Amino acid sequence: MGALYCLSNFCTLTTTSTRTKRRSMQTVEIKVKMDCDGCERKVKNAVKKLRGVKTVEINRKQSRVTVSGYVDPNKVLKSVKNTGKGAEFWPYIPYNRVQYPHVSQVYDKKAPEGYVRNVQAVPAPNATEDTFAYLFSDDNPTACSIM
Repeated sequence: MGALYCLSNFCTLTTTSTRTKRRSMQTVEIKVKMDCDGCERKVKNAVKKLRGVKTVEINRKQSRVTVSGYVDPNKVLKSVKNTGKGAEFWPYIPYNRVQYPHVSQVYDKKAPEGYVRNVQAVPAPNATEDTFAYLFSDDNPTACSIM
């Protein structure tokens, strides 16, 4: 009878205990236009109500909301948009982290100081062809070592 009892406990534990996959800790940054303390408070309260939120930091000068916790970024964005504010994911990165800082579309007048727009630039495909053309150009006759 003891073995049957242990076996029945084992079977009931495996059927009733379903493990849910836990989200990983994330930091979500959102750009939100906030004009006053009321706007700031409205956004903060909307985000705090979400399940899994650990911290909410608001920088009104940069129009930036930073949320840390076990949250889904799309749910955070949706809850901020439900407050009536225009919101989007934070589109800027620090200037020194850009691979090609001189590409058009990187500089944005609305970007905070020290930040540029995150644009994935592709280098020019003809860059190697230009160097070969320069080696054999008439402008630089001493560069060619073949002649």
